[in-house]
Amino acid sequence: MKISLVQMKIQEKNKDANVKHGLELLQKAVIGQDIAVMPEIWTTGYSLGRLEKEAEELDGPAVKNLQKIAKDSNCAVIAGSIPLRLDGKVHNTSVVINKSGDIIYLYSKMHLFGMFKEERFFAAGDTYEPFVLDGVACGASICYDLRFPELYRRLALKGAKVIFVPAEWPEARGDVWRLLLQARAVENQTYICGVNCVGTFKDDTFYGHSMIVAPNGKILVEGGSEEEILHGEIDIELVETMRRKLNALDDVRPVIFTK
Repeated sequence: MKISLVQMKIQEKNKDANVKHGLELLQKAVIGQDIAVMPEIWTTGYSLGRLEKEAEELDGPAVKNLQKIAKDSNCAVIAGSIPLRLDGKVHNTSVVINKSGDIIYLYSKMHLFGMFKEERFFAAGDTYEPFVLDGVACGASICYDLRFPELYRRLALKGAKVIFVPAEWPEARGDVWRLLLQARAVENQTYICGVNCVGTFKDDTFYGHSMIVAPNGKILVEGGSEEEILHGEIDIELVETMRRKLNALDDVRPVIFTK
């Protein structure tokens, strides 16, 4: 499975430019790939005070353009996340589009970042399930979710072998980004694809360093601190091989989740 990561520079308070640039990058990223992944809220950036005006509907132009790119290129698209209006509320939502251009899954960020009071701007998601791309069970999460291992454990127990993590993760906590991506991969024996952005918001610089981590914790591909498109290829059989040798998931005690 060939995966490209769009490590995009996101501009503050410039949705039109972000959408135009993001789609241009995606057009390049999908060539010859099976899945292309965008970063978190790449359309609007972290200008949360503007979301009420700039959030889109699921059938809006941004998603329709993503569907067209996926269909025309025969490449699935994980649309990072987009501020979407769902059931009258704005959610931070990852849209999963298959190679035929069909929307097959929506995941809305479950864990909202209390330090920045994200709950004032987004409604939290409360559902998650694996979805299938190219015959492989995959899972979705978004940025701050990375700090909550139970989400990844449950996705793995439900069969996910690749989990995507679009993000706007700051440089100040860059070491934590790498550490947690590797930890989530190793403890669940899954591939983890972290797709971060670059650029700045106010005085904060985003870290970049998008990466694909193998189930053994090895970083297969890693970006730097500038905008770029990364390409990696993963072997799903490695998940099965590792689990045959030592399957930690078999030893999980689900009863502890209910206490």
